[in-house]
Amino acid sequence: MKSISGRLLVLAALAITPFVTQADTLPQASHVAMRSTENLPVIDKIVVHKADRKLELMQHGTIVRTYKVALGLNPVGTKERSGDFRTPEGSYRLIRRNPRSDFFLSMQVSYPNETDLKHAKRNHWDTGGSIMIHGLPNQLKHDPSYYESRDWTDGCIAVSNSDMLEIWLLVPDNAPIEILP
Repeated sequence: MKSISGRLLVLAALAITPFVTQADTLPQASHVAMRSTENLPVIDKIVVHKADRKLELMQHGTIVRTYKVALGLNPVGTKERSGDFRTPEGSYRLIRRNPRSDFFLSMQVSYPNETDLKHAKRNHWDTGGSIMIHGLPNQLKHDPSYYESRDWTDGCIAVSNSDMLEIWLLVPDNAPIEILP
């Protein structure tokens, strides 16, 4: 697991966009004061309440952060198959980070789990996959207010970019996530 300060360095590197191509013409770096990471909570679980459109970061059973979320276009019920535009329900883990996704950062949920696979096999369905927690699309297709006021994903859990940055920094690799109806 990367340390929080290590993640800050990675994110700082990702946020730098080269506007010039010659190293000798780059501006001099100025001193940047960084907030201490000593008092940040250590997250041990994520809980998503689909009906309330909220994601909670937990530390020893206590909610330490809450975020507004957007879900799949068809949010009621659990994901059953590819293309149903539903967000899954159940117990999963965050298994992979992608700092260069089509969205502002993404963390992959371990959907489908064993229960999802069995259900899909009984019904001869493709489970689908690539369920993520992520920020806004890097290339917006709608006005920003669109993303704030409705469910818009294919089945993922979306948050604002600033919330995604905080989640990225606070949540350890392989963290459990419980997605509730």
